[in-house]
Amino acid sequence: MSRTIAILDDEEDILKLVQTNLSRAGYRVEAFSNPGSFFRYLERHRPDLILLDLMLPGSDGLEICRWLKSQPERADIPIIMLTARSQEADRVTGLEMGADDYVTKPFSLRELEARIKAVLRRRDKSLTPETSEKNLAGGKLIIRPEKFEVLVMGKPVELTLSEFRILELLTSRPGRVFTRDEILDRLWGQEKVVIHRTVDVHIRHLREKLGPLAAFIHSVRGVGYKYEEVKA
Repeated sequence: MSRTIAILDDEEDILKLVQTNLSRAGYRVEAFSNPGSFFRYLERHRPDLILLDLMLPGSDGLEICRWLKSQPERADIPIIMLTARSQEADRVTGLEMGADDYVTKPFSLRELEARIKAVLRRRDKSLTPETSEKNLAGGKLIIRPEKFEVLVMGKPVELTLSEFRILELLTSRPGRVFTRDEILDRLWGQEKVVIHRTVDVHIRHLREKLGPLAAFIHSVRGVGYKYEEVKA
């Protein structure tokens, strides 16, 4: 089956150009020029990936991204942000809110298609059950990869896809320190422009959601992070 990509961008020429080219590439494309029609579409449909413009009339693409990632039923839908903003702060903010990639306008259609394939490939890999259920901290932390589910003290915790990937990575080798570069490379490879601060922010959000178990995510100054069931 062809993948469905939803595009929200108020620039009609870009919207039509991207829609035409992605359709030729074999994707099913749903294009929207305003947030209202986009939200109505999401009420009944679930795309495989979202292309989201940052600069929208009357709306903030960053807030839309934040909202999407806060919805349990939509949190794992990959988002690639499209924007004319090229400042590092804007790029980092988008990634911190859960975006999976960031493409700055003007962009080549070939590059955009390559980014889409890379993001979908990473998502498919992360959703493929590689291990059985993990039972950690004496049953206080349970990770179920096949269900994209995390339980803390018996209660479900909603993580973004990036947060889930980081938790899986750190708990795969308890006590082993993963550098920021390793985390970036293992989760996103070389296909996305990211900086170390992005990892730090994801870790902060992850700790907030883990609540009493946050102490098991240790910072190793100047190096990176590790999961170890010993309080710092």
